[in-house]
Amino acid sequence: MGCGLRKLEDPEDSSPGKIYSTLKRPQVETKTDTVYEYVLLDFSLEGSRPTVQCLSSLCDLPQALQPYYTQGYVLVTLHPIILSVGRTRALPFSLLYRAILGPPQGGLLLLSKQVVPMCHNVPVLRVEEWPLPGDSLTSDTVRALIDRVNSRARGGVRFVGSVLQPLGGGAHSCNGRGHSPRRGCRSPPRTPRTPPRTPPGDRDPEETGYSPDLVLLVLFHSWAPGCAPLESLTCCYHQGALSMRVSRKGQVVSALEADWLELTASYYRKGWSLVDSFVYWDTPKGEPVPRSLEGLFVYEERSPAPPANDTIVVEQWTVIEGSDVKTDYGPLLHTLAEFGWLLTCVLPTPIIRHDSEGNLATKQVVFLQRPVRGEARSQRSQTGRRTGAAALRGEMTGRSVSRGWAWPPGPRRTWQRARGG
Repeated sequence: MGCGLRKLEDPEDSSPGKIYSTLKRPQVETKTDTVYEYVLLDFSLEGSRPTVQCLSSLCDLPQALQPYYTQGYVLVTLHPIILSVGRTRALPFSLLYRAILGPPQGGLLLLSKQVVPMCHNVPVLRVEEWPLPGDSLTSDTVRALIDRVNSRARGGVRFVGSVLQPLGGGAHSCNGRGHSPRRGCRSPPRTPRTPPRTPPGDRDPEETGYSPDLVLLVLFHSWAPGCAPLESLTCCYHQGALSMRVSRKGQVVSALEADWLELTASYYRKGWSLVDSFVYWDTPKGEPVPRSLEGLFVYEERSPAPPANDTIVVEQWTVIEGSDVKTDYGPLLHTLAEFGWLLTCVLPTPIIRHDSEGNLATKQVVFLQRPVRGEARSQRSQTGRRTGAAALRGEMTGRSVSRGWAWPPGPRRTWQRARGG
């Protein structure tokens, strides 16, 4: 009698992904004067992936990406590929990260597929380590973090994103403290003490006399004195609600549903950009398992305000075969780049399963934006703006997407659009 491979989670659907947008599909595929180009790089902190570059720490990311910065690319977003939240032990590839590089906003544009430098001030990527008290994120902690991001932004730097890591569980300190993230070299258990009352990361943990349980690696772009672009000197950051309905198996999140358009529509209409997200995936010990999860989006506001944005949100399965990523959002991202869609954020989720071939699969949510075009803006002024809730009641079709979308091979996708915006 044979023994099949146990699935981590049953698939919530058989499609490789779903798309939500404020536009009809023909409008999404309309050419613009702006064409982007993206580079997707995977890094391992484990050192055992033969086809993936190894880093001893994410603090080494600026050096690893420097060759791309000299070519005009900058880091757009960084995210872990696998989240093991709610599981008793870390899953394979838990130390695998995806860095996505693209053109700086207002920096490098690809017009008619020809590189046109519009700004010669190449930024420098900096990684800061902000220790956090406690064993999970809270809304108060995140608000304090956003306040500190704004404090840093007033100094002329630009916020790129953040990555949360547990100390003693593979995090290597950017300040030279800590241990290598390779497995088997974990730090001894830490005994938390009373945290200071100062905002997270404002003081060195060795000075405060407490040992943090978590560390937030915060990514910024900075420029030489007097060389920062004007738009970077006028950036400020705001929080926005992030709520999801979830299904669970025990402590493990097995499926999620969110009104992505409703959550983000009002911010995109202001011309703001979504740059980061914080989700409180963990359930505190002793508390009932919730049917919904809360978090915060972080939006960037620039002055003067740019035009309103349309948006695309993609729920995408990433499949890992052996040591390599077999299927992900890459082909879709490259195709949308041809139509002027700018990637702003990728939200990893702890939804994980094995596919029919035994490969590990996990779901990510990808956010893109593009300025509202004149025709669409005129239509909106005549018909009025509908709420995201109404948008989510837009039509759904089961038709195959045209070849122009360059989907990975697999079952048909579902396209969901907003009526109006």
